[in-house]
Amino acid sequence: MTMATFPLSTSSSSLINSYTSSPFSSVVSPSHFFPPFSSHSRRFSRLFVSSTGISDVPQQRFIVDKSSLVLYEAVSENELWAAANLRIRTFNEFKEDSFGVEDHKRHLVEREFEALKERVAGKREGFKKVSCINASLPLSHISALSRDLSTTCKFSDDDGFKVVVGSLDLNQCLRLPDEMTGMRPQGIGADFARAYLSNVCVAKELHRNGLGYALVSKAKSVAEKWVVFEEWFHP
Repeated sequence: MTMATFPLSTSSSSLINSYTSSPFSSVVSPSHFFPPFSSHSRRFSRLFVSSTGISDVPQQRFIVDKSSLVLYEAVSENELWAAANLRIRTFNEFKEDSFGVEDHKRHLVEREFEALKERVAGKREGFKKVSCINASLPLSHISALSRDLSTTCKFSDDDGFKVVVGSLDLNQCLRLPDEMTGMRPQGIGADFARAYLSNVCVAKELHRNGLGYALVSKAKSVAEKWVVFEEWFHP
């Protein structure tokens, strides 16, 4: 697992990386924090799911029309619900013919949705600020590619129906709960909040399109705005 943090007191382009690798099961909770940044803030449980039975994956790589891609900070419950669905289908592999699998998926989505709302609303202890950043495409671009993705990760706004195809959380905090590794930036106080990325995911149907890079770039831009705001009000 690759990990890194970047301080909010300086330009986020100067990243301080700390790399570590550790074996882990391929089946983990959506609460787990994924590469390229830091460790998770919530406990996770292993799920009784299978690594087989993956369908709905195209044989050829789908090329994303970048002109239609929208990167934004999710605010509405519809956007957060779609992001929660994407995280569940990305971080877990389900055996579709298992008894009660749909109920199990629904339970996981609801749990992630409620936790995500709590973090974004600033109600989670230990987090100074959290932003859910999504990448979306028009439904018309995705519907022929994957029925499951189009159905589970769909939301609507003033511009019509869209599908969340990538998501991450940008967290400002002293440390992530249960943080086991990482390098604190030198020359700053122990009470200084850093920025972490967590729950980084891209729909498996759209891998190798640069969506992860675009999400991280957007997160850096948002983090820089947080720095400007704090330096303006707390010089």
